[in-house]
Amino acid sequence: METSALPRSTPPASPGARPAVAATGLVKSFGAVRAVDGVDLTVAQGEIVAFLGPNGAGKTSTIDMLLGLATPDSGSVQVFGESPRAAIAHGLVSAVLQTGGLLKDVTVRETLDLTASLFADTRPVDEVLQRAGIAEIAERRVGLCSGGQQQRLRFAMALLSDPGLLILDEPTTGMDVEGRRSFWSAIRADAARGRTVLFATHYLEEADEYADRIVLMSRGRIVADGTTTEIKNLVSGRIVHATLPGADPVALAAQLGVDEVQVQGERITIGTKDSDAVARYLLTQTPARDVEITPQNLESVFLALTSDGASA
Repeated sequence: METSALPRSTPPASPGARPAVAATGLVKSFGAVRAVDGVDLTVAQGEIVAFLGPNGAGKTSTIDMLLGLATPDSGSVQVFGESPRAAIAHGLVSAVLQTGGLLKDVTVRETLDLTASLFADTRPVDEVLQRAGIAEIAERRVGLCSGGQQQRLRFAMALLSDPGLLILDEPTTGMDVEGRRSFWSAIRADAARGRTVLFATHYLEEADEYADRIVLMSRGRIVADGTTTEIKNLVSGRIVHATLPGADPVALAAQLGVDEVQVQGERITIGTKDSDAVARYLLTQTPARDVEITPQNLESVFLALTSDGASA
């Protein structure tokens, strides 16, 4: 599939400001599998970018190269004009990963004190505890913290060096709905201070709500790059929702322009290229009510661009 070229909505940067991330032609293979196949990615300072793709798309391998955890087979990557490892050593980039990095038998505060001792200059521990929303559990042993609290601790650890770039790899995996909402409120508040954020997530609603820009990967390549609205516009048609007791999926699918029909109880969802015709049929030929027409959602675009049937 060809990468969809879209204009990027980047916040104004100071004249001559280097990109937070500048990757060119990244290639990474594992045996016969090419996990990353020629990725070009530029992230401007101050952007919040969602990095999406199905399992095996190459997201984690790309992130590993941005963090200096893996070396590309070919291509180059710079973070604020430096190599990834140099940028990390200078406290310019931090990461919140899915697992690991925590000692269960020490307290939250002791974990942060230990992490802070690894840097020449850090933010105060009490400050990052507050910003991560875990000040009230500072004296709790890490092993007694919930999964969501441990992710917030990782967030606090990442904030200690006051990095210009924060990379999050599936940061809310295992959190409940309230925990995810609270975590993203903390991230958003911190990003409002000017920090650049790049996050990978399989929760599409997180990308839709919190990202300034979405980068979509499939089969090791970037297949779409733009704002949420621009990404949604890549797939033609609209979605028609309605309440229709006893709906006949076969009859609905036979209507002109209908691409997909989903029935959940009395609620139907129809993907169509001619939403006016479908709405007219529902309102005049069926007892449908509560008819609503919406643009394509991020999930439908995601599936269209990354499915096995998508053109290469």
